[in-house]
Amino acid sequence: MNSARAASQVLLETEEPPSCKKEEPPSCSSEEPLSCPPEEPISCLPEIPSPFSLQSESQLDLLLAQRKTANWLDWRWQMRHRITTVAQLLDFFPELRSQIGLSDAAAKFPLAITPYYLSLIRSLDGTDPVFMQAVPQIQELYDPPFLKNDPLEEDEDMPVPGLVHRYPDRALVLATTTCSMYCRHCTRKRIAGSREFTISTCQLDAITLYLRQHPEIHDVIISGGDPFTMATPSLERVLQAIRSVPTVDIIRIGTRTPVVMPMRINTELTRMLRKYQPLWINTHFNHPQELTPDAGEACARLVDAGFPLGNQSVLLRGINDAPEVMEQLLRGLVKNRIRPYYMFQCDLVRGVEHFRTPISRGIEMMEYLRGRLSGLAIPAYVVDAPHGGGKIPVLPNYLVSQSPTHTVLRNFEGMLVNYPEPHLPHSTYVHSAVTETAGGVWSLAAGRNSVLVPESSGRHERRLHKHTVNGETGLFADRSI
Repeated sequence: MNSARAASQVLLETEEPPSCKKEEPPSCSSEEPLSCPPEEPISCLPEIPSPFSLQSESQLDLLLAQRKTANWLDWRWQMRHRITTVAQLLDFFPELRSQIGLSDAAAKFPLAITPYYLSLIRSLDGTDPVFMQAVPQIQELYDPPFLKNDPLEEDEDMPVPGLVHRYPDRALVLATTTCSMYCRHCTRKRIAGSREFTISTCQLDAITLYLRQHPEIHDVIISGGDPFTMATPSLERVLQAIRSVPTVDIIRIGTRTPVVMPMRINTELTRMLRKYQPLWINTHFNHPQELTPDAGEACARLVDAGFPLGNQSVLLRGINDAPEVMEQLLRGLVKNRIRPYYMFQCDLVRGVEHFRTPISRGIEMMEYLRGRLSGLAIPAYVVDAPHGGGKIPVLPNYLVSQSPTHTVLRNFEGMLVNYPEPHLPHSTYVHSAVTETAGGVWSLAAGRNSVLVPESSGRHERRLHKHTVNGETGLFADRSI
């Protein structure tokens, strides 16, 4: 256990692991900084409308004016001009000077916001989902004892530095510690943003060797940090190494750049990625406000280039835990050819207690979504269990009762039906004798009735009206049959 913990720290150390120190080749440098051109000043362009009533020619005005320039569409410019300090944040939003705990929260957990994502903020308070995900809050300082730095115990499942092997056929590679925007609900605060660098050649060689030694691993997820913040050649080096392992069938990449820096999805990137198919990409939209035209175009470029695109949302209190908001998000995702994949219960990581919802809320959300949306648009609601327990799916209870001959199921409307189990001609099972008045769920499990229909159901009322108009008698003329 101690050795695994020590191994996980290598990605964050300034020195190389002992195995790499002996020869110290240039390729073993533990830090590969982002390949961004030198700093460029923000040019003073004509003022354009902003969502805030600030003084004329404010820093925010000047930043938003860049939306009319080529700079704005350059992801490297976006990375260089991230808001990474409280002083910068206050330059753009002077109203936040009175916000208690802002500096303390930013000192505890990394701060970075791209100009693009900053431009989506509409209100400087808890009613704005972008503001809440990007700007430090005093609530992050509340630290109950059950919140951990590494709640999923990834460090304990790290046989070599930078590779998590928990499930038998899957492994996860931490390719970088950098994100373009540090989400306030991030589960990897212990590494993301603490120092910004990418995986070294020696670490990548060790990971590749481990994958070759474990042919049972067929699926590798590249994560971090955000792999799409890496320079394209650096990311290709990782993809080349993993694709060189013949037993790796699928590579997946987890990225939030389509949400917070959509200009990263450019032709250079998609052309490179296409060389390493089959490759799947999962992104991370949490709220409909993030589904902008720019984000939609970025996702379209990925899908049009041949990459299946999924989405992993996190259920966050006050942001997307209203059923109608989640429904709007899921409809928007499918419209943009993004398959809702997971809806995560918030992990037990430090600084997120104000974001956490009860699990019962997630079950309520799933109850609401089923029947309103097609199965294509409904994600799996999962709890990534503490102690490295992995993803546990959680659903409303649709199985009501069982007997040897029938299983009673409930649909989204509350309708109860019995499903006859396979009939064995020589079965000797006999139901116990009951009076003729016995009914309810037992009558379904015993095979006495086949359906119980709720009194109030728009669909069944339409059916009943149809049969009445046609002068027919049918199943739904009687509520219990």
